[in-house]
Amino acid sequence: MAERKTGWSRKFDQPIALPGGRRLVVLRDAANYITSLPKEEAALPERQAAIEALILVADLNGPTMFARIGIMRALNRGEVRQFNPARKDPRWGKRKLKRDQ
Repeated sequence: MAERKTGWSRKFDQPIALPGGRRLVVLRDAANYITSLPKEEAALPERQAAIEALILVADLNGPTMFARIGIMRALNRGEVRQFNPARKDPRWGKRKLKRDQ
């Protein structure tokens, strides 16, 4: 029976791709990446939340998805998601009223 790794050596369910082509595979990779950022970026609330999530997941054996969410929010902090209504087609057609038949 395989032992479950604990602490900073735990793997993410899916590796996190970084803009430079690198990937974050284990919690230690994510912690090293976050702590290697410049001080101005590390002081942002999104980065602080990512660091806190990493520590909680590593120390308390929480789900790695929490750390993944924190890292992804920190990486995508400047992007605003926009809804494109033209992209989604309704699955129903025009409603036909009884009076129009």
